[in-house]
Amino acid sequence: MAGTKTIKRMTLEDYLQKHYTKKTADAYYREIEAYLLYCPNADTAVYKDIVAHIGALRNRYRNAKTLNRILCAIKCYYHFLAYTGKRTDNPSKSIRLRDKTSRDIQLQDLFTEKELEALLDRKERYGLLKARNSVLTGLLIYQGLLPTELETLTTTDINLNQGTVYIKAGAKTNSRELSLKSSQIMILHEYIKKARQEMLKNRSEDFLLVGIRGEQVTSEDITKHIVRSFKGLYAPRKVNCQTIRQSVITNLLKRGNDLRIVQVFAGHKSPGTTEKYKQSNTESLKTAIQQYHPMR
Repeated sequence: MAGTKTIKRMTLEDYLQKHYTKKTADAYYREIEAYLLYCPNADTAVYKDIVAHIGALRNRYRNAKTLNRILCAIKCYYHFLAYTGKRTDNPSKSIRLRDKTSRDIQLQDLFTEKELEALLDRKERYGLLKARNSVLTGLLIYQGLLPTELETLTTTDINLNQGTVYIKAGAKTNSRELSLKSSQIMILHEYIKKARQEMLKNRSEDFLLVGIRGEQVTSEDITKHIVRSFKGLYAPRKVNCQTIRQSVITNLLKRGNDLRIVQVFAGHKSPGTTEKYKQSNTESLKTAIQQYHPMR
């Protein structure tokens, strides 16, 4: 009973903070406040009421991502009502938007090889993390790995003698073995033999990337680290794991590498996925004009 009372007393803000990251929780809270302002009877609304509200929003917002974000926040609000026992249903659950968003790789937002290598120059507060973060960043900017691939790497996946790294197959990518840069081999050797051992403090762990207390570094940790470390560096372009990987793949194609070779390098299961990175210069210019010089 005590647990039920605690749930019923939970505020919307508490619920959001418990189930989402701070950034997402704050964004959803703002959208829900706006929804409640426009729909004072939202707590008793039914499916057609919510659909009508979304329909009205289409006159104000043309961007599909914006509409989807608002709908996600509204769905979250009704999840909260059901979670706290204020409703037994979620009237927004089956609502889906069919707005199409562009799946083109936005080439104008990507980085040159020189810009990517500059990410290795970041200063570290903690000496032990310098080698670890150099290893992490290197595998992003040279091998274009996904955060989930970095998370699952083990020390046995690194072959310093042959200068290679083996990446296991994932839900969306194939397994592959990639060459390491000579500079990476030196940093990896220093990290594995010294810094990593100091952070583990005699613990036995296979994971390549570990934290200051010897814990496994997760894909979420990696994503947050990159965003936090390089926020504003190349503004308005955003430095994150996705744009880094997209840049690596795009740069390989720009250098004239065969599509099939780049597909294997990236681990793409379909050549069509790699093909998206060959957006023509005309398409790229058009997208840039639309994004940075919109017609009013």
